[in-house]
Amino acid sequence: MSGAMARRRFLALGGGLALTGGLAACSSPLASGLTGSQPNTADVIFWNLFTGGDGANMVLMEDAFRKANPGTSVEATILGWGNPYYTKLALATASGTPPDVGITHLSRLPLLAASGLLEPIGNTGATELGVTEDRFTPAAWKKATVDGTAYAVPLDTHPFVLYYNVDLAKKAGLLDASGDGLVPLKGKEDFLHAVKAMKETAGAQYGAVMSITADPSTAWRYFSMIYSGLAGPVVTDSGTKVDLDGEAVRETVSFMQSLTAGGLMPKNLTGSGANALFSTGKAGFLFDGEWQIPSYRLVKSLRFNVVPFPALLGPKPVAYADSHALVVPRSGKRSDARTRTAAEFIKSLLDHSAVWAEGGHIPAWLPTQRSKAFLDQSPQRNYVQAAFNAQYDPVAWYTGAGSDFQSVVGGTVIEALAGRISPQGMVPSMRSALKRYTTARPPVTMK
Repeated sequence: MSGAMARRRFLALGGGLALTGGLAACSSPLASGLTGSQPNTADVIFWNLFTGGDGANMVLMEDAFRKANPGTSVEATILGWGNPYYTKLALATASGTPPDVGITHLSRLPLLAASGLLEPIGNTGATELGVTEDRFTPAAWKKATVDGTAYAVPLDTHPFVLYYNVDLAKKAGLLDASGDGLVPLKGKEDFLHAVKAMKETAGAQYGAVMSITADPSTAWRYFSMIYSGLAGPVVTDSGTKVDLDGEAVRETVSFMQSLTAGGLMPKNLTGSGANALFSTGKAGFLFDGEWQIPSYRLVKSLRFNVVPFPALLGPKPVAYADSHALVVPRSGKRSDARTRTAAEFIKSLLDHSAVWAEGGHIPAWLPTQRSKAFLDQSPQRNYVQAAFNAQYDPVAWYTGAGSDFQSVVGGTVIEALAGRISPQGMVPSMRSALKRYTTARPPVTMK
């Protein structure tokens, strides 16, 4: 399929799926970009989707570039998270008015690359600036590469991790000689014992909590982290085939239900409920993304730490993860000099990614990951290994951060956690949920 045809197919299908949150602000820089009228109002036009603490940290990194390059201007535009962002990025690129640099989740990269929307990183001048494979976390760089070509520069890895209350862990006898580190946990029996000890020995209301109710993405991360220790991707052949390992699914769901059915975890719990229970010392463990760390730091009465999940149902630990990455959307109008400036901006963000790590993220740029500025950060330094054990969403046109895939598969996991689907019934339920996507015609050919 030609690049132009691929882009048209992607936009025809992706626009219908993802513009529901759409193009409300018609006078915004985005809207003018979609109509082909976006001017080059700065030397670097940068699109991202960061608000809150991440947004504040990104502004500091942008300002560091401005300070080091006083004659170079940067215009940053923040867009809505999820499907709408990716459709807007695709529409602007196809119309010939893309940003110079954009953010993507690596779980979304295969479709963007297959659609011909991205400039290979090797064509941007970034390689000459030292942005090379050997300087990145291997799992992230591999995910940034499609058919042997790198289309993105990984900024971080943000894994699903294990939080624990240090004071409760001490009462439960789960701390090592350091006084705040968790004892090594090997396999499901050790893990179940630890969760049980948090409740029965330390006196917590629950051994562990997690956002479940109406939170399919978190439910999917939890399921994927455990299932991936036993089996491969749940969909293969670019998402056209459901490839579930029935025994692995049953074992995974049985393990998950051993926590919820036994009262060690709630069967239903909102995100705010999970946060409240963990923040107030009523839960020993929390299963969540590392991006929640800044929120828990604000709770002065809470002593917590964070580590990667141990191996649960397989020989090796697996960390469900995604990565934010930097891309240069393709444009026939961008000059070589402007592209070079975009590459310099990307390199600057990497060099200042210790600031980015303040939000909990593990820098993908190894010079930062190994720097004192990062290694002085706690608990971030404690779960770096998760970046090397990262397991991303399977490759398909409908997977990735905030996708329909996470919604439908995570929805079936929520039902299982609540006890409404048995381990034996999980495979047909997941197959049924995925049928709509696996039987649809993909917008582009993906490998």
